[in-house]
Amino acid sequence: MMNLHSLENKKGARKGRKRVGRGEGSGKGKTCGRGTKGQGARAGSGYDPTFEGGQMPLYRRIPKFGFKNFNRKEFNPVNIDKLNIFEDGAEVTPETLREKGLVNGTCKRVKILGSGELERKLTVTADAFSKSAKEKIEADGGTATTK
Repeated sequence: MMNLHSLENKKGARKGRKRVGRGEGSGKGKTCGRGTKGQGARAGSGYDPTFEGGQMPLYRRIPKFGFKNFNRKEFNPVNIDKLNIFEDGAEVTPETLREKGLVNGTCKRVKILGSGELERKLTVTADAFSKSAKEKIEADGGTATTK
């Protein structure tokens, strides 16, 4: 029977740490594998990960354009005609939209858009509505509320 205390790694699975500066016989004595002189030989120093030996670095060679607003709010759009899969008088929330597969899980907010026609009276709760979507829901006797 195998017990947790009897488990062992396979041979070669774990490698011993490199002990530098322990004499010439160790193979890592004297300069300890740092070569001689220069920036790399000094303690506490090294190269910036983006340094390319003086060549113009990649992040400066690539063209830059556009603007990314870090405060923007991303929405999952759902057109109003897709809501016809719900029963008349049903309550539609972002969770029920996820269950029906109308919204994917990557984006948390849901916005209802006004493309198409709604043929049901629904109570819709979402993070945002377009003006036309809100009008169409309320025209059919439903309610559109934001969370």
